[in-house]
Amino acid sequence: MRPGMLDTPRPDHIRGDLFPDTSHSPSLAELVGYERAVDIVDFCFIANPYYPTPGMVEALQEGLPALIKSYPSSNPATTQQTLARVLGVDAEDLIVGNGATQLIVLINETLVKRIGVPVPTFGEYIEKLRDPASAELFALLPDRDYQLDLMEFLAWGRERNVNALLVINPGNPTGQLHSLEEMTCFLEAARDLELIVVDESFIEFAGDPIPTLMPLADRFPNLLIVRSLSKNYGVPGLRLGFCYSRNRPMIEKLRLLVPTWHLNILAEYFLTLLPASEGEYRESLRRVTSDVGLLRDELDAIPGLSAYPTGSNFVLIRIENGMTAAELQARLLEDHLMYVRDCSNKVGLDDRHVRVASQGREADTRLVEALRKLMPPADGV
Repeated sequence: MRPGMLDTPRPDHIRGDLFPDTSHSPSLAELVGYERAVDIVDFCFIANPYYPTPGMVEALQEGLPALIKSYPSSNPATTQQTLARVLGVDAEDLIVGNGATQLIVLINETLVKRIGVPVPTFGEYIEKLRDPASAELFALLPDRDYQLDLMEFLAWGRERNVNALLVINPGNPTGQLHSLEEMTCFLEAARDLELIVVDESFIEFAGDPIPTLMPLADRFPNLLIVRSLSKNYGVPGLRLGFCYSRNRPMIEKLRLLVPTWHLNILAEYFLTLLPASEGEYRESLRRVTSDVGLLRDELDAIPGLSAYPTGSNFVLIRIENGMTAAELQARLLEDHLMYVRDCSNKVGLDDRHVRVASQGREADTRLVEALRKLMPPADGV
């Protein structure tokens, strides 16, 4: 049972029984049903609120009757080539997946013997291992605001004789951003390890130019980059992600396990729409970056809350007035029709942290106003 759940009653139409069943969060449709879900602002699941464009949505709507009657390609090279043109890379260095989670499973099954993982983190990296004992957990400290020191992490990994290390940049759920220079120095120092997995699922929100390692990947044969496309392109329901490395043997080893028809036809079609809206996409990222900076500052100014710095499109918040994350999540959902991420079930975090993803200035302003009403004064104030 998740911390706070027993003491947090919910109206009958909210299925609170779903929360203990997953280390992630139930979807809104699961919690309240598809009809009610459209009335709730989803700050829990992370996605670009300004993309895709209305024209892209219209194209998907118009194509839907024919698309759902069609099989997707049985040849993975088709979507690899489509995405490679968008990213400006060689298709042979890519694997496109049904979300990054599908690829994380392949990586854990195929390449990982013993992996060092900083926690808190995205749970799939430790939950989908063949043997849970093959993960060595590097605990990030509350008194250091859960910030990861890369060189300290590397030294720790060597001491524990791991063959792989994971770095999520920007971090999830912390939002911590390592600069391109920091990441490059880390990779130079980590050449003796077999595998460095760098998850860049939120890197496109980290600034312009985007501080991705992809242009430098040819320098590091042990580097494997993982990215979700759901967050930056705003289509979590389509399930899109990729991994990238200039180490062809490593990529081919993974490719052998990619299932036939691994993408649905809507996801395949969506990828073909990307090139025509590149300008709108870049502008959407700039808007999100601006929005999240304002959101973080406004949240941090609310008595009883402390917002961590972020290099992503979400903010991790620490509750400092006695309320639990489950209680705050329930109040926002029931009283204000807003859904935030209770991080109590993330290994390495306590029950006083929530994560919120920016959903545009209007929605973000409503969230800030709701939190100001909900947060009683901190102890001693």
